Amino acid sequence: MSTNALEEHLENAQPALPDSAYSVYEKIALWAVLVLIAAVVSGLVLANETVWDEGLKPIVWDPVTKDAGAAGDAGYSPENTSIYTASMLVSVIILQALFRKANLPCDDRMTLALVVWVCLAPVMRVLEDADFFSAEMDVLFISPLIHLHLAAWLIGIAILSQWLAGKWDGATTDRDEQKVRLALLPSLMIALMFHWGLLYQPAYIVHDEMGQVWAMGGLLAAFVMLLWSFIKTRHWPAITRGLFTFGAASVVLGLGHWAQFLATPWAQESGRVLETTPIWPLFVVLGIPAVVCFFMYRAGVEDLHQLKLTGHEAGVLPVGVRLDTWEDAGDLTKNHPVQLLSKKGLLATPMVLAMVFGQLCDGFATMVGIDSFGYGEKHPVSDAVIQYGGRLNDSWGIEYGEGAWLFTLVKAGLIGAIVWLFSEMKVEQRQRHLRLLIVLAVLIVGLAPGLRDIGRLTLGV
Repeated sequence: MSTNALEEHLENAQPALPDSAYSVYEKIALWAVLVLIAAVVSGLVLANETVWDEGLKPIVWDPVTKDAGAAGDAGYSPENTSIYTASMLVSVIILQALFRKANLPCDDRMTLALVVWVCLAPVMRVLEDADFFSAEMDVLFISPLIHLHLAAWLIGIAILSQWLAGKWDGATTDRDEQKVRLALLPSLMIALMFHWGLLYQPAYIVHDEMGQVWAMGGLLAAFVMLLWSFIKTRHWPAITRGLFTFGAASVVLGLGHWAQFLATPWAQESGRVLETTPIWPLFVVLGIPAVVCFFMYRAGVEDLHQLKLTGHEAGVLPVGVRLDTWEDAGDLTKNHPVQLLSKKGLLATPMVLAMVFGQLCDGFATMVGIDSFGYGEKHPVSDAVIQYGGRLNDSWGIEYGEGAWLFTLVKAGLIGAIVWLFSEMKVEQRQRHLRLLIVLAVLIVGLAPGLRDIGRLTLGV
């Protein structure tokens, strides 16, 4: 009886906007961004000294060039932190609307592909910390340019993949798979070779004393990873398949150069010398978050499986249903699979697991790096939390560390609140891209710095 009543309630309600339509708020955001871009460009042309020399350059560009120099590790200021945060939020709003209108994939597979690209950023950033790249290219691997730089690669690979193999999306025959492989796989291999030749090979000339056994082994392993992941992602949409395959191969390529540094450290501009390669931080920074994610997955995987069998996605309302319509239904929705199974099912989804792992990884990496190895914190808000933890240490008579344990607790509390919010939140079908990009933003500020920190600890740079 309640099922029929719910169906009747949903059918009589106003349907959600189609994915191809922009909401009023999205239109306002799009026009506001266009106006802002026009204003900045006009200012750079008509009043360059005021807008650039006295405005954006000292706030945005100078810290990047300073970070890329021999001293490295230029801190963030409240001004550029505010600019970066606002830019990320606006980008999420704008891009989700554009991606939805373009009907780009927005599922667990795309989440995995984007996670791989988030991991690629710290892999390359650690090499910059180790002064691997030439001085002319260093700025490409400094935040926020590294994310824009890799975004260009991501967009290029996405366009290439869709153009070459998108026509066979949904095909299941061996003959169609053979066409996809002939069209896309060689192109991805050429792109990977170009990636290596453009970004890595010039550094070999700068570090003529470094060995190349592990570097070349990493290049070979990257091609093996590309081939293996391409085979394993059969039946994936072309754009997702290309992104995941190329991203995974690029991560392996970068890790090969990590191994080369451990084997034959090259001279660093800062004069730092590799003395030790501590392994125990890996078990803390990666192990504890992995254990937490394992138990989260165990807790939610059964409900997630049952939800998928019903044809629904965790936390996502049925097609065409508005959020206010669902909420107005009250108790009529209590037996619907989305209402019954989403709360625990979301715990086992890649997006929630990645967020939890990333934030905990960042928290523990910061604690270990600052309290045990004497590193410092660049972000003003995070540094304020750590300094307050240090004052608590002084008042409680704790002599170990600088108080970074408080940052770890704050991170754990933050991700706990985010997970609770996701488990309670329901989104319309047209809001799935928004949810995914929010997850991506959380990963960029959590997983990326956490992996960079543990990479620096491991390499001793």
